[in-house]
Amino acid sequence: MQARNGRVSKSWVFRWARDGKVFERGLGAVDVRSLAEARQVAAELRKALFHGQSPDELLQRRRRKNKTFSECALELIESKRPGWKTKNKVRQWTQTLRDYAFPVLGNKAPAEVTTNDVLAVLKPIWTTKPSTAQYVRDRIAAVLDYAAVIGLRQKGDNPAQWKGKLELALPSPRKVRPVVHFAAADWKEVPALYSCLSEKPGIPSLCLQFIILTAVRSNEARGASWQEIDLNDAVWTIPAQRMKNGRTHKIPLSPVAVDLLMSVQPWSSDSLIFPGAPKGTMSGATLLKLLRTVAPGATVHGFRSSFRVWAEEHGYASSVAEAALAHTNTNATEAAYQRSDLFARRRELMDAWAAFVTGHATQRLAAAAGGSHGQ
Repeated sequence: MQARNGRVSKSWVFRWARDGKVFERGLGAVDVRSLAEARQVAAELRKALFHGQSPDELLQRRRRKNKTFSECALELIESKRPGWKTKNKVRQWTQTLRDYAFPVLGNKAPAEVTTNDVLAVLKPIWTTKPSTAQYVRDRIAAVLDYAAVIGLRQKGDNPAQWKGKLELALPSPRKVRPVVHFAAADWKEVPALYSCLSEKPGIPSLCLQFIILTAVRSNEARGASWQEIDLNDAVWTIPAQRMKNGRTHKIPLSPVAVDLLMSVQPWSSDSLIFPGAPKGTMSGATLLKLLRTVAPGATVHGFRSSFRVWAEEHGYASSVAEAALAHTNTNATEAAYQRSDLFARRRELMDAWAAFVTGHATQRLAAAAGGSHGQ
């Protein structure tokens, strides 16, 4: 046993000789494992060698036994990855767990996670982000079930299960609605409203969510057809005849928007993505009626204003935000020089907006709040 001073940190090392050759295995960093713990592991390894067993097998068993919740979660995600149709699923699982579960549960052994621990994760978001909270609960439960399958906690006892456990401490998800005062709303209230809409079933709700994510006009979304969508490149091309300014408009679709489109496919018509009844174009009144059930006084068109103010307050260039809204530049000189549609920068903007709206703000979004994206 020795403490070896490497470039990164000091580590405990177990060394043994066999058939004239010297072998060694790391037992962990000095600042993580104490001398007493390292000596205990070394004693177990010597015993394994005495009985003709492989030290590597023993170390692997110990690593499995000492696996943390976050390690189990990432391992589960990797095991499920081949069965998921899109990369977005991996991103969604990883992001929700890292944002909400890992700060509380990440370093705990799965067997140590209690219902109180799960409540510590869920209570801060249960009423403010009910839809997100449900995803987080489901994924925590899945990780703990996985831990039980690989022998890291007792089977049949999942502290994240709803029935018989969390239902006794939290209000029913069906009765939880975030408080939204949208009559005097600004961009800060859009995530709460989006969360409300995400719990409403039906094509009108999905259409409204799509309008929020893309910041388009109501008629542009209601008349959207599958021929306009390129899911592979995540681009929506609205032809000139459907645009107010008479110009073709290409919209970069965020991963969230692509997921939404994929989810609506089974209920779409052969042409329209968000058909009305019977298979015709949905009316604007239908969307407004739905919106008023969760935000009295709000207008569908108002989301474009919310998006525009959000972009400005988060440092995005006015030219990029205006291009995203397909506004015509009334300054003839600026319009003459601005030959680019700023597509790459608009994709960054729309991804950040979707992350904000859905409550999954990324590091890039956080950086945007404190910096500038160019003028």
